[in-house]
Amino acid sequence: MEAMEVDSAVDVLAEGLEIAPPPEEFIESRSISDSGSSTEVDEDDEEEQRAAQTPVRLPSTWAFSQRAVGGAAVAPPASQGAPIQRRLRQGLRVHYPSQTAGPSRGFPDFHLRAPAASMAEPESGSTTEVSESEEDEERRGEESTSNAAQDVEPGGSASTPQQAEPQEASASISATVVDSERTEGTVQDCRTSQVQSSSPEENEGDTCTICFESWTTAGEHRLSALRCGHLFGYTCIHRWLKAQGSAAKCPQCNKKAKRSDIVLLYAPKLRALDNSEQESLKKSLEQEQSLRRKAELESAQYKLKLQVVTTKYGHAQQELQELRALIAQTGRSSAPSSTSSSSSASLPFSLSQRVDGSRAAQYSFSKAVLVSQAGGCRVLAYCDPLSCLLASQPSPHSTLVPGCGVKKLSVVNMKTSQYVPIHSKQIRGLSFNTRNDSLLLSAALDNTIKLTSLLTNTVVQTYNAGKPVWSCCWCLDNSNYIYAGLSNGSVLLYDTRDTSTHVQELLPACSRCPVASLCYVPRAASTSFPCGGLIAGSLEGGCFWEQVNEATYRPHVLPLENAGCIDIQVEAESRHCLVTYRPGRSNPFLRCVLMSLTRSPQQDSSQLPSCSCSPVQTFSGGSSCKLLTKNAVFKSPAGSGTLVCAGDEASNSTMIWDAGSGSLLQKLPADLPVLDINPFYVNGEHFLATLTEKMLKLYKWE
Repeated sequence: MEAMEVDSAVDVLAEGLEIAPPPEEFIESRSISDSGSSTEVDEDDEEEQRAAQTPVRLPSTWAFSQRAVGGAAVAPPASQGAPIQRRLRQGLRVHYPSQTAGPSRGFPDFHLRAPAASMAEPESGSTTEVSESEEDEERRGEESTSNAAQDVEPGGSASTPQQAEPQEASASISATVVDSERTEGTVQDCRTSQVQSSSPEENEGDTCTICFESWTTAGEHRLSALRCGHLFGYTCIHRWLKAQGSAAKCPQCNKKAKRSDIVLLYAPKLRALDNSEQESLKKSLEQEQSLRRKAELESAQYKLKLQVVTTKYGHAQQELQELRALIAQTGRSSAPSSTSSSSSASLPFSLSQRVDGSRAAQYSFSKAVLVSQAGGCRVLAYCDPLSCLLASQPSPHSTLVPGCGVKKLSVVNMKTSQYVPIHSKQIRGLSFNTRNDSLLLSAALDNTIKLTSLLTNTVVQTYNAGKPVWSCCWCLDNSNYIYAGLSNGSVLLYDTRDTSTHVQELLPACSRCPVASLCYVPRAASTSFPCGGLIAGSLEGGCFWEQVNEATYRPHVLPLENAGCIDIQVEAESRHCLVTYRPGRSNPFLRCVLMSLTRSPQQDSSQLPSCSCSPVQTFSGGSSCKLLTKNAVFKSPAGSGTLVCAGDEASNSTMIWDAGSGSLLQKLPADLPVLDINPFYVNGEHFLATLTEKMLKLYKWE
């Protein structure tokens, strides 16, 4: 049972009873246990008898003012005029009647105050001073007692002790009841606080971990946080960090903190949701998505491999059919010698090369020359009068001589000679004329085309086109004219005798794509295609500008594919052009289509003849083509037939086909994608030059 704080008088006074002076023994403080929910003192006769039989004593340090037995009040001595401050032992409280009540003849009421069970018990030897209000009550009670004792006279109008006793008793009893009610309310509050504190988990997230008080949304104890993320009341954490000084740490995680790390949070109610399951589901979803992407990538790779195998299988089937046809033809012949000779004669060039490799000529590796260590090479050209190859590259000394130029490579000793600076930006086209005057025509992205004399290594003429120039070429019918293909799809015609500006502009019909390639077809005594003109190839198709006379050009749109055209080259003698298409949706491989230029005859004077082209042979390459490469079509060094050469980015090699049969003759390896190919003839020997971004390789026909 809990010890409760009860205020009870030592002697129960009844109204109208005469109170006899108590004995001299002091009354002792007693602790009354609470047997029930009521805090009032039971007034049973047995308890009164027990209290009377048991003498109670007070410590000798207490002093009381006693009244005379006959009813006369004893006045305090003169030396005790000032009020005396008394010190009370813990657990006791002196109760005095109010100031308006009459003087009491008996002892003052003593009440026992027992602390609640939830409060900590003080040390046994500690003492507690009386509060200021209680000291004031003591002083007023003593003053009223002394004044009443001095003013009372035998025949006066003052109330007699017999009349004052009922008032004092009633006041004492009422004060006892009030204190009992207060004690009962205090006990009930203590029980309520215990009930509230019994469930700390409910308010665990709403209290400050320093003072264990609820934080607020405004004021000094508002919600705040440190950089580590723990929450506190602002005043508590501010005092905490200030008290610790420079070695301040977070009260919860002991991480270093300072007062500037305090951040105020503006949240009416803060709760943390448990999203661990959601995060685990997200991680599993990401893993599944990554595995799915990996599987899709592998599936796409296997599809490409399947297409390559299918293509090879088709070629093998075609060759097998050719071999079966040849075997059938040889079986009809009676003589074995004639059979072997006829079979070898009827074999295509590719098959004869495979059957008898000793008699089949091909290109063999001759020399590899490093042109640029940093890379940046783009186009290639051969100068017949000087017997040297020219490869475009950035300046090897960009700080001293910025820009781009060409590097010379002598084919006599296979060594590089010198670098010639020409343009300020990348060079996209190089070309020589048929006069063998060693004038190099170059086009660059710095909006200019220039004529450079390789005899003196100086620029002799510059034309400003106003837009980046992507390609250039000479007029093979008149060496005084040059062409420049611009980035907006138009072609400018320049006269080398006029150094001011261009003499004519050939505007495209619909396409505004850059002119990636320019080739001139000279006039010839041919029945199928006798006219001459310029073929301009853009990324969206091609157009043949027929040269009617020196000042008139008639456009003819070639029936090419709408997209993917990266290069057009012409073989002047056979009147064939080679169109290169990059891989697309319909055709996933690089394709080089050999076209035959044709011209429809003129029916009447009102209808003009039209020029067109028709496909002759298609050559397939790899599945990758990201760069604008330049290919080649030329007469075979063997003396008959035509060869087609193209760079393959997928395998970093140069592929050589026979234009007549469409079979692959050779595959020349390279370290990087081949950007330009140039065949040339010197000292009775045929060579093939291939250019990558850094390296130039030479192959000799043997």
